[in-house]
Amino acid sequence: MDTRLSSAIHMLVMIAGAESPMSSAEIAESVGTNASHIRKIARLLKGRNLIEGCQGSKGFVLLVPPEELSLYRVYEAVSDSDGVHVFELHQNPSDRCLVGCHIKPVLTRVFRGIDEAAERELKATTLADCMKKLKIEIEREEQA
Repeated sequence: MDTRLSSAIHMLVMIAGAESPMSSAEIAESVGTNASHIRKIARLLKGRNLIEGCQGSKGFVLLVPPEELSLYRVYEAVSDSDGVHVFELHQNPSDRCLVGCHIKPVLTRVFRGIDEAAERELKATTLADCMKKLKIEIEREEQA
């Protein structure tokens, strides 16, 4: 996966904490990308009923309470794959090499364990958790 997940979480934290609907331009400035990229992510999030555009004004609002929105649901919304896939296998190891002809099943099992751990963590972490950690980070910086 590329940066869609982190951008989507960044976007959702902003939307959840905003007093009024956030526009794609406002979000893009904070994320450090362009508004069209944010609109692409927004379409994916809208497709999973996580956000909606506001009638009569530009911007987005969150449809799911942050405490109920797991990062796994966000991952599912912006991911191209079924299930969590942290790493991909290289495709053409040599059959003439002892390592090459046995590495795929080994790495498949290792990566499956990593994927399962990542999936558990994404399911256990909510948008509200990210918002709390962000608040702690801001307070820590203000005290320094």
